[in-house]
Amino acid sequence: MLRYYIFYKPFKVISQFSAEGEKQTLADFLPHLSKNIYPVGRLDFDSEGLLLLTDDTSLTHRLLDPSFGHERTYWVQVEGTINDEAIKKLQQGVDINIDGKKYRTKKAAAKILSPPPFVPERNPPIRVRQTIPDSWLSLTITEGKNRQVRRMTAAVGFPTLRLIRHSIGKVTIGDMQPGDVVEADASIKQILFGK
Repeated sequence: MLRYYIFYKPFKVISQFSAEGEKQTLADFLPHLSKNIYPVGRLDFDSEGLLLLTDDTSLTHRLLDPSFGHERTYWVQVEGTINDEAIKKLQQGVDINIDGKKYRTKKAAAKILSPPPFVPERNPPIRVRQTIPDSWLSLTITEGKNRQVRRMTAAVGFPTLRLIRHSIGKVTIGDMQPGDVVEADASIKQILFGK
């Protein structure tokens, strides 16, 4: 029987089971999982939120192959008060640098989150700078270049302070807390792709 897990990856955890120096890994949170369960894709060490794990290789292929272009939504806390002009640029696609080459991102869904979303406290917390405001936006992309969301917000003048992957397809972290794991069943495939 194939297994499916939804995990809220905490900040400063590597999206792998194998040890890497002193850094925390998935093994610190999910030691009970069978050895053939793997994360589908990754979330950067300094990002948090939804990570799917499974032994379903067909699902993994569908989620990792760029030709399928599934949606991923991120809640992004940025430095400064983001404005409609920056949101419009994100929606249309921006130029970012990938491996030393200019890359134009695909069109994205972007909107200001006001009021800010209710999210778990981060450990350690974001360093607050009294003189500089911050704001939140939702950004939905269908591609996954290295550190793409951070590069996109920087390209429009609003550096990312905190990055949470809120959903993949129609699967969301809901009210999960960092470190929580929920086992799902095969119906997750219908939920992911809205079919």
